[in-house]
Amino acid sequence: MALLKKGDTGQAVKDLQLLLQELDYNVPITGIYDTATYNAVLNFQARHLDIHGNPLSLDGKTGDLTMWALRNPRPKAATGAIDYSVMPDVSMGGSEIGRAALKIALDELKAGAGEVGGNNMGEWVRKYLAPTGLAEGNSWCAAFVSWCFLQAAGGNKANMPFSYSAGARNIFNQYKTKGWIIDNSTDIPKPGDIVAWWRVSFPSGFGHIGFVHHFADGFVYTIEGNKASSVAGFSYVKTRMDKFLGFGRVKI
Repeated sequence: MALLKKGDTGQAVKDLQLLLQELDYNVPITGIYDTATYNAVLNFQARHLDIHGNPLSLDGKTGDLTMWALRNPRPKAATGAIDYSVMPDVSMGGSEIGRAALKIALDELKAGAGEVGGNNMGEWVRKYLAPTGLAEGNSWCAAFVSWCFLQAAGGNKANMPFSYSAGARNIFNQYKTKGWIIDNSTDIPKPGDIVAWWRVSFPSGFGHIGFVHHFADGFVYTIEGNKASSVAGFSYVKTRMDKFLGFGRVKI
């Protein structure tokens, strides 16, 4: 591709601005490589790696390497590997009980919580499912989220912000009924928010759910149970989350 730089105009610049918007940079779609676009590219270059795993040149220009990185964003190692066991700083926000539940989830992660002896089996899974009356062998992502909120509520179901459930879509729908689904056009996910997906098909009723650990540079970092065989951290490009239902935040 031709090198794009400050002052350039045209469809290629519009395409660049759309990519920047996908990564949550506040750039208007003007088709003009203006100061806002230049600054967004510079900011992106400072935080991401090229196809070879090397830091991008900090020149505010968009050539082949920067364009590849925009389409395949890889956070820069210099910012530090993500340590999912550490609570995000309070400056990142989030509801009080959501953050408390996330802290419980991180304690479980550090303790090595997960399946033992087979798929959806073991003492950890039994612990999360027990309040639902379900036995091990059932999916446990939602039960894990529920259990963390139960601990954050002092072990009293009556003090939980939603009803304990082993259903990911059930929890998401409870948040939806309460008006707790956040508007992605005006807000960003914060530590302790829930994040939910549909599975199999949208009308199937099946889903998956986890916690938001934090959001930065267009990436959502999560803590999830039952995506892998253990409680673990994952990352997603926010605008490219497959089968995504939404984020929810307790507002009480």
